[in-house]
Amino acid sequence: MVVGIGSITLRLYDCQSLKGKRKIIKSIISRIRNTFNASVAEVGSNDIYQRAEIGFSLSGNDRRVINSKIDKIFNFTDELGLAEIIDTSMEIINI
Repeated sequence: MVVGIGSITLRLYDCQSLKGKRKIIKSIISRIRNTFNASVAEVGSNDIYQRAEIGFSLSGNDRRVINSKIDKIFNFTDELGLAEIIDTSMEIINI
């Protein structure tokens, strides 16, 4: 079994409240969930209007497929254009 873990740090320019941030982050999370069937959540920077951190995980039986899907999630999030990606990280674990 292979588990892929990823993290995306985002910068949100036009947010002036937590309500505006929540709207953008929920949109990004739901699109990633629906497109890639991944477990996704906001995992950091909860009280900062202009920054968000999203974590996700995938599981499967082929390391190359998991690596490819993680790269596609990074690209998909960037192409949405809702926020600027500041940093990404990923880890693939064989169990």
